[in-house]
Amino acid sequence: MDQTQPVGRIDVISDAICPWCYIGKRHLEGALDILEKQRLRFTVAWHPFQLNPDMPREGVDRAQYRLAKFGSAERSREIDQRVSGAAATVGLDFHLERLTRTPNTLDAHRVIRLAGAKGVQDGVVEALFAGYFCNGADIGDANVLAELGAKGGLDRDEITAMLASDGGLKEVAAADRMARNAGIQGVPSFALQGHVLFSGAVPADEMAQAFHRAWEILKNRAA
Repeated sequence: MDQTQPVGRIDVISDAICPWCYIGKRHLEGALDILEKQRLRFTVAWHPFQLNPDMPREGVDRAQYRLAKFGSAERSREIDQRVSGAAATVGLDFHLERLTRTPNTLDAHRVIRLAGAKGVQDGVVEALFAGYFCNGADIGDANVLAELGAKGGLDRDEITAMLASDGGLKEVAAADRMARNAGIQGVPSFALQGHVLFSGAVPADEMAQAFHRAWEILKNRAA
């Protein structure tokens, strides 16, 4: 088998404001390195799941939203500290104190979908995650999305034009429904060749084992 050629596809179902999805991305990158040493290379595609599908399109004030969700500012800070600590273990420098808005992520998912069509999805997903979790960017804002998308490899004018239209709205909504209909309730969730394997930001070595084991099962079934 040619080591340079992908043997299959890993699908990641995620939301752009899910910290565990960014942490899971780092674990996935480690898992892919492990798998490549085992002569298994996979392509990766990112798919939408809105954690807050009823969020107003303009988003909401983060402090007020989390106060209502968690009951106290102290509890909110404790959760942020725990998440930031987990992020640090994979080399991510979260600055959640910089966040002022909890955005609706529909437009972010439209940009990620466009990036997939243009072959720069990993770079754009990375730019959105880093912008939000490390720099406090409002990824519900079209100008911010255009800036981050361009940083990830898209054409800024193309992003702006897409966001000003209805482009991708139906497709993102359909993909979100498909994930829910498949039984996915939390993100990140990971699938191999269309088969959902697990959810959560599990360590890279465990991910690699799960993907390798599933690949061998699927290959034997096809034999």
